[in-house]
Amino acid sequence: MFTFAVYAAMNLPPSPSPILKDNYRIIFFHLPSAIGSFFAFTVTMAASIMYLIRRDYRYDLIAKNFAVAGFYLITAALISGSIWANVAWGSFWNWDPRETAVLITWFVYAAYHALRQSIDAPDDRARISAIYSIFAYVTIPFSYFSSQIFFSLHPKVESISLEIGMPLGIAITSFILLVVAYAAINYRLDRFEEVILNE
Repeated sequence: MFTFAVYAAMNLPPSPSPILKDNYRIIFFHLPSAIGSFFAFTVTMAASIMYLIRRDYRYDLIAKNFAVAGFYLITAALISGSIWANVAWGSFWNWDPRETAVLITWFVYAAYHALRQSIDAPDDRARISAIYSIFAYVTIPFSYFSSQIFFSLHPKVESISLEIGMPLGIAITSFILLVVAYAAINYRLDRFEEVILNE
């Protein structure tokens, strides 16, 4: 699925914009990375709520592993977005509202991982991390709606052609499945490690 999306994106005609030309193809990586990270952090928040309700460590592991996947993808979104910005707007960083909001989100979730590493007691780590991640999630809708709330260089797309929409949709789906696969594999590794340590 991911391979098909890449193939389709690379074989689309160049952008009619004399500035963007073939560089617009980075959107097929940038947007799926951003959406994939938002999906991952949404699962992190939901799993954190479930942990606080049920006190089941499995939810803590789910939250942790989706947060790791989301952090990788939001980092990729920031880097690819900077490359896009340099081509489209002439600078790698422009303090655009969405750029800034996503950067804030990056720091918030970097702090989440630092917080987890700093707490040794499993109960305290799971509880405090869960509470933190619920509050941290505020940055996700803020990042998404920032370009609509404030003046933004990010384009407001109202419609998209099937020629671009199909590979873009497949790429987004592929990145979400990649997030799920990464989190699932690492969840199983964490559970296996727990079994070994408890023997």
